[in-house]
Amino acid sequence: MDLFFSSIASILLCLSFVWISIQAFLSLARRSRKLLPPGPKPFPFIGNLFELGDKPHLSLTNLSQRYGPIISLQLGQVTTVVVSSSTLAEDILRTHDQVLCNRTVPDGVHACNHIDYSLPFLPVSPKWRNLRKICNSHLFAAKVLEANQANRRVKVQQLIDDVVESSMRGGVDIGSAAFTSVLNLLSRTIFSNDLADPSSETARKIKDNVCGIMEDVGKPNMADFFPLLRTLDPQGIRRRLTKYFLETVVYFSRMIDQRLESRRGHEYITTNDMLDTLIDISEERNEDLDKTQVEHLIVDLFVAGTDTTSATIEWAMAELPETMSKAKAELGEMLGKGKVVEESDMARLLYLQAIIKETFRLHPPAPLLLPRKAESDVEIGGYIVPKGAQVLVNTWAIGRDPITWENPDCFKPERFLGLENEIDVKGRNFELIPFGGGRRICPGLPLAMRMLHLMLGSLINCFDWKLEDGIVPETMNMEEKFGITLKMAQPLRAVPSKS
Repeated sequence: MDLFFSSIASILLCLSFVWISIQAFLSLARRSRKLLPPGPKPFPFIGNLFELGDKPHLSLTNLSQRYGPIISLQLGQVTTVVVSSSTLAEDILRTHDQVLCNRTVPDGVHACNHIDYSLPFLPVSPKWRNLRKICNSHLFAAKVLEANQANRRVKVQQLIDDVVESSMRGGVDIGSAAFTSVLNLLSRTIFSNDLADPSSETARKIKDNVCGIMEDVGKPNMADFFPLLRTLDPQGIRRRLTKYFLETVVYFSRMIDQRLESRRGHEYITTNDMLDTLIDISEERNEDLDKTQVEHLIVDLFVAGTDTTSATIEWAMAELPETMSKAKAELGEMLGKGKVVEESDMARLLYLQAIIKETFRLHPPAPLLLPRKAESDVEIGGYIVPKGAQVLVNTWAIGRDPITWENPDCFKPERFLGLENEIDVKGRNFELIPFGGGRRICPGLPLAMRMLHLMLGSLINCFDWKLEDGIVPETMNMEEKFGITLKMAQPLRAVPSKS
């Protein structure tokens, strides 16, 4: 009998322990869920995928207005936290940058093993630090950019000449003209020659591949939300990106081989372009920068620099009809009417600077930046971002936050003039972060800002513009097309005449 009661007591004790353990687990689960940022209730299996729609930046902005400036969603199997205020963006990009500096990597970036070399997606590591140092010290340093001014001057003048030629046939597709100009400008900076020659089939193919990479990497991919689907590649994104990367890398490989062959000749005169710089670094016994790394780095430079810059110019031109007269007045006074903008003019063109900042505010080129990944649990805004979660910064929402900006939907460059504490785009002012912030800030920022000022200022000063087919600003289609780069859904066409 004593044995019986002892057995019963033991069973009851075990059941009590199991019950207490289950309750503790459930309590912890409930508490953990409560510590997550608020958000819409997920559906089984798919989570909140249907909440995103075809304009995720806008859908997420609407959700933040309902649940607050930090929200959580379940996108398939991926826990995602989105912040939509400058204060919380600072927490992500500065305060907790060390924990949140790595990326969640889209499946498509694994094509051609690009992930093993890609500066934007590599984890913070000695290899990543070496590439950042090369970009900051050798490719985009002020003294290097100063030495290459002549190349940019030539390409801006060519843009103006191309616009004149196009005007004889009718209107100009602003985005396409800007894209071709930026592509050639980057090609001249890296290779000392043009890439987007309309008569070259190879050049057209490379241009299409660069566009294809940007489009497919930016597409919502079921393989990213459900990792078990990666081997199936249900949308064919990795297959297409493999083709784009392979053709582009092979082309750049030939360019590098030609340069290496030329450098072996006794009569070779260094061009001091980016390719010569990268070869010099590679030959200085730098094991982390072999030819394959150089090829993929050049791919990243072209992909990151073309779409973003040309889209910003197109958005700026679309917003300008209301403020064009003020921009032309400043340019005419500082430079003289009809002249191309020089880099030495940029510091004096305060209204032009304000136009570019205001364009970035309303139309950030990367509306959600590139995704980050929590390396451990971290507290943001009083909530827990769990280890492994994807973290997005909604720069589109931050730029239209009525708490920060007066009349946030109005294009008003004057808001950036006469400020006691000047707002810049270098990652120090988190209400305006088109290039990101922290250690992951875009290394090409210095070159991008020079190109934007030169190209946009010259287009404004050298021409008078009117919209094609009698369209007036009030009826212009300003719909957005979401991707890694936020573009105009309907390309902007305008008719220039000599200013």
